[in-house]
Amino acid sequence: MAKLKIMTVCGFGLGSSMVLKMNLDGVLKDLGIQADVFTGDVGSAQSTPTDYIFTSKELGKELQQTAGKPVIIIHSFVDKAEIKEKVEAELQA
Repeated sequence: MAKLKIMTVCGFGLGSSMVLKMNLDGVLKDLGIQADVFTGDVGSAQSTPTDYIFTSKELGKELQQTAGKPVIIIHSFVDKAEIKEKVEAELQA
């Protein structure tokens, strides 16, 4: 299986998306899933080739309509249990 490309997205692609990236990296490692995880903003999420987008509820609604790729909504970027639950449901389905 090819390595997944996953983008974490926030308003400017610098702050909260980095927190989500770090926590997502840890969850993926624990689950043995290989992926390149990188951060970005909404504009780059719509045009950057990626397999999945992880983001907030507020940004997720827009991206679900415009990005053309699976968007996984995370309510708390620091809740590793929630991130793990979403990864298991979406990436291991």
